[in-house]
Amino acid sequence: MSSSKIRPRISSNGVLFPLDYVYARSGVGVPEAELIEPDTIPQPYRKLLVHKSDMTLTLERHFGGRVALRPLAIFSTDVWYFRRVLLALEDTGRPVEMGAIRIKVGAFSDRIRRQILDHEIPLGRLLREGGVKFQSLPRAFLAVTPNPEMMGVFWMRQPLPLFGRRTEMMRDGTKIGDIVEVLPLAKKHA
Repeated sequence: MSSSKIRPRISSNGVLFPLDYVYARSGVGVPEAELIEPDTIPQPYRKLLVHKSDMTLTLERHFGGRVALRPLAIFSTDVWYFRRVLLALEDTGRPVEMGAIRIKVGAFSDRIRRQILDHEIPLGRLLREGGVKFQSLPRAFLAVTPNPEMMGVFWMRQPLPLFGRRTEMMRDGTKIGDIVEVLPLAKKHA
């Protein structure tokens, strides 16, 4: 069997799923992560992570401007569409989040599905502007020790702890996706 056919054996119950799956599939070492209580997350990370809103809207409100989507890895399986992306401020290019999603694109209209697959608009904005009602339900909060790839994406010189969350995306009471979102260092550490 060729290496391109080998699929990583990562559980969808893993702390970093689907980020760990996307990294493993790409042959990149997975960052270390541990579960933490939300009240132990320092500010400003806590207000950016501990809520039920989508991250695109939260980040745009916090930074006072739009974020742009930069795809880092994209692939599909029979039912699921996976992507790892970087969200960066449109005006400066400063990274504000790296995330990975596993989503059932078949749960959306043809128009929304095409827009998701175009990889041009952050998912939260795309769904809000498309009138799609959904819920982001945080299921776990994370302290992440970045791998070298994540350090490069976030312009880091040393592997300082980062914070993130694992979220389930729900629509009409049905789970349609899993998301892991990791924030870069606050500006004072950058």
